[in-house]
Amino acid sequence: MTGQFKVGEAGRAGDTIRLEFYWTRGIGDSLTGMDDKVVLITGGARRVGAATCRLLHAAGARLMLHYRSSANEARALQAELNGARPDSVALVQADLLNLSLLPSTVNETVNRFGRLDALVNNASSFHPTPIGEITEQAWDDLVGTNLKSPLFLSQAAAPHLKRTHGCIVNIVDIHADLPMRTYAVYSVAKGGLLALTRALASDLGPDVRVNGVSPGPILWPEDERWSDDLARQRIIHTTLLKRMGEPEDVARAVRFLIYDSPYITGQVIAVDGGRSIHL
Repeated sequence: MTGQFKVGEAGRAGDTIRLEFYWTRGIGDSLTGMDDKVVLITGGARRVGAATCRLLHAAGARLMLHYRSSANEARALQAELNGARPDSVALVQADLLNLSLLPSTVNETVNRFGRLDALVNNASSFHPTPIGEITEQAWDDLVGTNLKSPLFLSQAAAPHLKRTHGCIVNIVDIHADLPMRTYAVYSVAKGGLLALTRALASDLGPDVRVNGVSPGPILWPEDERWSDDLARQRIIHTTLLKRMGEPEDVARAVRFLIYDSPYITGQVIAVDGGRSIHL
């Protein structure tokens, strides 16, 4: 809103100054401010993706929840959230490695809800690729899910996001900057996603904001290689907070970047308890 006032002792008597006032949400204000906003989130059925869906939905967003193979989990989460607010969550199934499906994934969202305000590129493959054992299939899978599909999905979503002055949030990784031993291809893919975040912010601004979140130790991978308790404790010890994070920690960062950061773009926030300082 705008306003005017007469200048007194601080200026010449009778001068009129036009002021611009901008309302900003304070920390104590309600978080249910995403009413009618539509978010497409990939890999939203489980783990960090599911936590993000729950938090954005609680803030008032409508969701298109993408899944590849986790159909049971996706339907259960949809039923849970629609039980709280009817017809607020829809599902779309797609293999993101099939680039021909990505435009239709975006179009299904817009056709279902009438608009698109945010894209969260969360889906990810994660597995080791020791040097000497790297295959083209592993490259295609890791680079495809972590870099290629976010690029082409963002490209398909961009025209719709421009119309709503929306945003993109990419789930990166602290190892995008500091590669993890025996995970060369994954680290390369996430490094590319970090660069893509900045490139998209440059190319899509000023209409679309693009940011990222880089998780640290949040959930252990569902892989027996990570089951050793001593190895886990070593990782936790390298965090400044000396503890694991929760999926909700990542979800809150995503919500912040979508809803409460209109002057932030091209940035990647580490949600890692300070672990990256010691990497």
